[in-house]
Amino acid sequence: MGKEQKMHVKIGDIVRVISGFNKNEIGEILKINKKTGKVLVKGVNFKFKHIKPNSENEIGEIKQFEAPIHHSNIKLNIK
Repeated sequence: MGKEQKMHVKIGDIVRVISGFNKNEIGEILKINKKTGKVLVKGVNFKFKHIKPNSENEIGEIKQFEAPIHHSNIKLNIK
């Protein structure tokens, strides 16, 4: 069983990314997963999911969504 990690942020906080590809980007926390230690930040870390058409009259599409990042890679944005 995984241990829940203590978070230094909460939902609704404005945070800045301090490392990785999205360094220095600012966003608001939408979700927190304490088991994995990851947070979902609005407008940060976009990923693409390619969806195949299931039937003949459907078309395939590319969906864009925000992926979670580890809480150690963000800090509270203090004005």
